[in-house]
Formats: sequence, C-alpha cells, structure tokens
Amino acid sequence: MNVEARIEPLKAKDFASDQEVRWCPGCGDYAIIKAMQKTLADIGAKRESTVFVSGIGCAARFPYYMSTYGFHTIHGRAAAISTGIKLANPDLDVWVASGDGDALSIGGNHLLHVLRRNVDLQFLLFNNEIYGLTKGQYSPTSRVGTRSPSTPLGSVESPVSACELALGAGARFVARSVDTQQKHLPGVFRRAREHRGASFVEILQNCIVYNDDVFAEFTAKDVAPDRQVHVAHGEPLVFGADRDKGLKVDPDTMSLEVVAIGEDGVTESDVMTHDETNPTLAGMLARMQPPEYPVALGVLYCNPARTYDHDVLTQVREARDRAPDANLNEYLRRGHTWTI
Repeated sequence: MNVEARIEPLKAKDFASDQEVRWCPGCGDYAIIKAMQKTLADIGAKRESTVFVSGIGCAARFPYYMSTYGFHTIHGRAAAISTGIKLANPDLDVWVASGDGDALSIGGNHLLHVLRRNVDLQFLLFNNEIYGLTKGQYSPTSRVGTRSPSTPLGSVESPVSACELALGAGARFVARSVDTQQKHLPGVFRRAREHRGASFVEILQNCIVYNDDVFAEFTAKDVAPDRQVHVAHGEPLVFGADRDKGLKVDPDTMSLEVVAIGEDGVTESDVMTHDETNPTLAGMLARMQPPEYPVALGVLYCNPARTYDHDVLTQVREARDRAPDANLNEYLRRGHTWTI
C-alpha cells in the first residue's frame, strides 16, 4: 500500500549548512545570511533548485554556509559563471554574492554585462566600502580621503556609486538595503527574486574591523529616521521621525529637493510619489547622499524586460528545429580547414 508522505515546509534553519561560520564577530554578513535564510523559507524555496555563486572576498564565503548548491569561483568572475549556470540549467534559482571590490574592480566588466544582458538571476553586492579579506585596502566604493594600507595619505579617487552604475548598465531591477534592517532586507530579497531578469541589490554592510561605522551617519538609530527614505511604489517620498519631510522636484534645477511638510504651505500632496518604473527618478534617488539628502532604501527601479536566457534558449530550440539532424563535427570541419 502506498502511503502519501507529507513534506514539511523548510524553515530558515534548514538553509544553514553544517559548516562553521567564520566571519569576524560582529560582521554585517551574519545579518545578511540570516535575512537570506528567512527569505528562502518564506518563499518556499527548494534547496535542490537553489544555487549561490561567489567570487573572492569575505562575501564569497556565502555558498559554504548555505545548505543549497554553491560554487565558490575566482576573483570577479561570479557573474560570468552564473550566466553559464543559468543557461545550462534555466530551472535553477541563481543568486550571486559579491563584495564591492570583487564586483566593481576586477569584476566590473562582468557585472556590467550580466546586467545589460538581463540574465535571470539575483546579484547581491555587499558594500562595506573596503577590502576586508585582504586587510583593509581601499575599494572602488571607498570615499575620498579614506586612509588605508594602500592609501596611507587618503584616497584621491571618486567612489563608484553602485546603484547608479547598475542603472547605467541597463539593469531592470535595482534596490538597496542595510545589513541590520532585518524587517526590510528580506522584503527586498523577495522582490528581487520575484523579478524576472537581472536583479541588482546593494546591501550596505558594516566591516567592524577595517571600516567600522562607515554608514553610521545615516544608519545610527538616533539619526536613521531623518536620514533614510524608504521608497515604495505608489507611495509619497516622505521621511523623518515625525514624517514631516519629503522630496519633490525643483522645477528650476530639475533635481530633487528636501521640503518640510507643514512649512511654507507645503503639504504631503506636494511631495513626489515614487514610481519604480521611472529610470530618471531611480537615478536621482540612487545619487542622494547625506547630509543634504536622505539615503534611499528599497526598490529604486523595477521595469521587467525579456531575459537573456529566454532569448538564447529560444534560439537554440529554433536552430534544432531547423536542422534536427545537424552534425557538430561537420560544422567544425567545413570551410577553410587544413591538416598539419
């Protein structure tokens, strides 16, 4: 007699591997992996259908600590290898875990192409504005003046704005969150996973050893409400501890400006409403920096388009239908060939 076995839904702890987690005590990566495990449980993900891919760096240990498929690749190449994984097995749910150095320096070219091609995967950028694994050198996102072993007198380079770069590369989904925001981060992960195509998520992550409190000017509890604006599609861009500040477009400069609701006749109806399908607005939000502006968190841009893997696999099927008996060896040996 056949007995139907009831499959219990997986819990967050079921996505944790048996490997010892070896990040520095207090590292923001602990919070990120906790949020990820919760997300996978909440969405009913299957371990055998999920794969995490990484390059080199502290963030690159992510696949070891997840009880899913995983691939620890080489420096900067996670995006390229993830593209191959998705083309080889489009049924896999592919996540990329990469740091700001791994993704934006040696891996910058690969990141650009995975975004412009719109490969159906989730790219998570752990941004702590420093190279952590190799002992604190400045990274592409480090601010001007950052002192490090490689810039003892202070960095003179303008930093990369990760979300602006993603938008410029043609990403169809761009979002931002903070490692410690455990109510916010899983929601961003869920949205990224729901999006069909390349989803880019910048996670502002604290490196307690080499760049501690680099984001404290807008993440510290006493200032966060006034220096963060949580964006949601169709909702007004209002922020502040008393919800008394907002964002609107200055008609003279065609840029965002902060206004005080209740002063000079300004009401909430004057505040701009977030439209996540508007790439111009997304760019403005991505560009905002304190203290003049709040930092925008949430889904900045979401405008789906047909995916690269869909089009490539469609071409493959059409080619097979046109020539079902094609012989690969004949193709390789036709035309101008010679024997040595």
